Amino acid sequence: MSDRFFLDTNVLVYAHDAGSPEKKTRSQEIVFGCLRNRSGVVSAQVLSEFFVTVTRKVERPMEPERAKREILLLSALETVEIDATLVVEAVNLKLRWQLGYWDALILAAAERAGCHTVYSEDMSNGQVYGSLTVRNPYAN
Repeated sequence: MSDRFFLDTNVLVYAHDAGSPEKKTRSQEIVFGCLRNRSGVVSAQVLSEFFVTVTRKVERPMEPERAKREILLLSALETVEIDATLVVEAVNLKLRWQLGYWDALILAAAERAGCHTVYSEDMSNGQVYGSLTVRNPYAN
């Protein structure tokens, strides 16, 4: 089985952001590669954050219907659901690693999916959390 990669919200947002052409290109390479190789994983949290960000928080917001279509396309990626067990695991990771809760929930979802790499701009590049390593895809 090939390696599986967890994609944080910022990777999905940058894949649609004309305001950051270098990050857009890199993000699209990652997302399309993960779709093509069936190696990408997201969570319900990531898809929710993607919707809010691209419809309200970017320079040129998407129409909600377009954002919904993008989410339907992204649903080809494995999606980790949030349940009580995942929330408890996120709290455990938060306490163990002194993380913010939302970052801990990302790590808990990645761990549940059997990923070893989390692509994120929001956490420290190269940081290891148990079996997970964070990679900032935009770092030089």
